[in-house]
Amino acid sequence: MERHAFAMKVKAGRMNDYRRKLGEIWPELTAFLDRNKVKNFSIWNAEDLIFGYYENEDGTVLSEEENAAKDAITAKIEDTFEWISTPGKDMRLMYHNFGVVRENKELIRHRMFMTKLKDGCEEEYKRRHDGLIAQRGDTVDPGPDSNFSIWCAGGYIFGYDEIDTTMEVEETIEAREQTVEWEMRQLGIMDWITNDVDWMTGDVHADVKRLAWHN
Repeated sequence: MERHAFAMKVKAGRMNDYRRKLGEIWPELTAFLDRNKVKNFSIWNAEDLIFGYYENEDGTVLSEEENAAKDAITAKIEDTFEWISTPGKDMRLMYHNFGVVRENKELIRHRMFMTKLKDGCEEEYKRRHDGLIAQRGDTVDPGPDSNFSIWCAGGYIFGYDEIDTTMEVEETIEAREQTVEWEMRQLGIMDWITNDVDWMTGDVHADVKRLAWHN
């Protein structure tokens, strides 16, 4: 399975237009996704940012006709936003922990977060997360997290995660201390956009909304 992501910034004063047009193209878009076996497609919003995530089978290549169909659908809404990622290309993958992927999404909590990297801190962010991958080694994380990936484009960080709610447990004091230590350094290299660290900083950040989902 291949995982892909894209990101845009909605133009000033055009969020209502973006949402309306998304509704107008949705039947055409979902038909395109079904024809091309695109799975777990979702669109998220915080402030003026849009993040999209989807999956397809390994090695999938669109035909000329389907590429034309995709471009036609995009053309109906693209006047409402500017691209952050490069169209047709994935953003830089900064971290992954795919774990045991759950096909049944009924007991899955979908999580997405956004941050803005401080100048010159992209490589430190990547090194910190490469360290987590090295610590994990070849072991497969049984959960509760799965399909966890973090992407970067235009100085922004976009994270996507699926959490098995039946495996979630209360964090221990030791684990919380480790989380705080990790997040304190993260706050030194990036600024949160979504509200993931409100519990630690007391600052109010934007709520992230899942605008659309198609399985």
